[in-house]
Amino acid sequence: MSTDSQPSPTAGADAVDEAIARGIDFDGSPIPQAKLDLYSRVMGLEAGRQRSGVSNTMRSRIVRIGAKHIPQEELNQMLIAADFAPLKDKEIAFFYSGK
Repeated sequence: MSTDSQPSPTAGADAVDEAIARGIDFDGSPIPQAKLDLYSRVMGLEAGRQRSGVSNTMRSRIVRIGAKHIPQEELNQMLIAADFAPLKDKEIAFFYSGK
């Protein structure tokens, strides 16, 4: 039986979270406990942070991840078309200044 139809264990939005939960990096090596502990501590702080709303979080994720894959003007137009605020100057500077 071929496993070609199975997604790569390093692909998809949950791949990193699944690897962290197992404590095993994509190359099969163990993630050092100090790194896991620090990650858990910081994520625990984030879990307790009051959120400003789902729409704001969605936009933040779209910008953060979209900037890796989508040209600036195209992402900006996509945000506007979806009734999100356009890219802010600080986002452009941070995400697109090196491209």
